Amino acid sequence: MSIYKYDQQFEHIHALETPFEVGEYEECVFSHVDFGGANLTDFNFSGCVFEHCNLSGVRLDGAILRDCKFEHCKLLGLRFETCNTLIFSVSFADCLLDHSSFYQLKLKKMPLLRCSLKEVDFTEADLSEVNFADCNLMDALFDRTILEKANFTTAQYYRIDPNTNNIKKAKFSLDGLPGLLTSYNIEIL
Repeated sequence: MSIYKYDQQFEHIHALETPFEVGEYEECVFSHVDFGGANLTDFNFSGCVFEHCNLSGVRLDGAILRDCKFEHCKLLGLRFETCNTLIFSVSFADCLLDHSSFYQLKLKKMPLLRCSLKEVDFTEADLSEVNFADCNLMDALFDRTILEKANFTTAQYYRIDPNTNNIKKAKFSLDGLPGLLTSYNIEIL
């Protein structure tokens, strides 16, 4: 039997020591919670806010993340494509998402503010109109990715091959030009 929690605050909890019950968490706030390595398979988070949480290495198989906000969180190595993708909607601000994967996800207009996205896999994802505001995209993988109207003007260290990605009407700064020309093996002086 699964539980239902509405509009509750969870603070300073270590989920491996005090596990959360599988169920639905609606409009809840998780602050300074260490979920690191926890199994969140089939959990349902709707309208939840995660602040200063560690979710690194968490299993998300079948989990629902609907209208969830992550602020100042550590989310290393997560495979977001294993979530229930029909109603997947999230936003990230000041988060560490290094080594995570958004493979084939529809992420139109997803807010990404001041995040570290090193070696993140965006293969075949739809990132239309996403604003990568002040994000570090070092070694992030863009392959057959839809980047129409995406904004990279303040993003750093990206490498995007215009031949294998849809970058129609995407915005880039002059400083980011080398990241678009890497596949051509030319020198920019």
